[in-house]
Amino acid sequence: MIDAVIFDLDGVLVDTEQVWDEVRETLVRERGGRWHDRAQADMMGMSSAEWSRYLHDELGLTEPPEELNRLVVERMQRRYRDGLPMFDGAAEAVRRLAERWPLGLASSSNRPLIDLALRKLGVAELFRVTVSSEEVERGKPAPDVYLEAALRLEVSPDRCAAVEDSANGIRSAKASGMLVIAIPNAHFPPDDEVLELADDRLESLAKLRPKAVAGSGSSRPGR
Repeated sequence: MIDAVIFDLDGVLVDTEQVWDEVRETLVRERGGRWHDRAQADMMGMSSAEWSRYLHDELGLTEPPEELNRLVVERMQRRYRDGLPMFDGAAEAVRRLAERWPLGLASSSNRPLIDLALRKLGVAELFRVTVSSEEVERGKPAPDVYLEAALRLEVSPDRCAAVEDSANGIRSAKASGMLVIAIPNAHFPPDDEVLELADDRLESLAKLRPKAVAGSGSSRPGR
């Protein structure tokens, strides 16, 4: 039985994975760093502490990681305020599930960006808890952010469903022991091997309905 649903944010509710990529790549190139084709995939799911160290250590930016974190978040906030790219049906999907289950959010985004995005989506009040990976020890694919969300919801992880889009997000939710519903990211799709870890796969948020979530849970061993 599912007692709570925990959403990812970037790539699930807001179409922002490529915005992160653009902002960080622009910063690296402006400041004479060494951007490369693997950088986006490497940083997807990292906590802010992890990706800011990556910008410094791996991509050659000279500013301290804390300053790089601040610069990126400021630029992301401006982009969100200018026009947050939202997936069609995101708010409606949240509202549908909130009618049946308490909701959490487990995101790699920084706290100010989580709060801003949920306000602009108009669903902030529907989430009982929200957790940023900057508030836990390790970012995705480690399970920390999902485990913390379940802890704050006071629900056992194995009675939670997680909604994810990315390879590291799917790995994170799976490692936490949750049921994993994958809605693959069109810009950065997980490979088939990772998608096999998910308990169910949906084409879009339009398919994310209480019946689909409950049906995925009933197919798991021991349920």
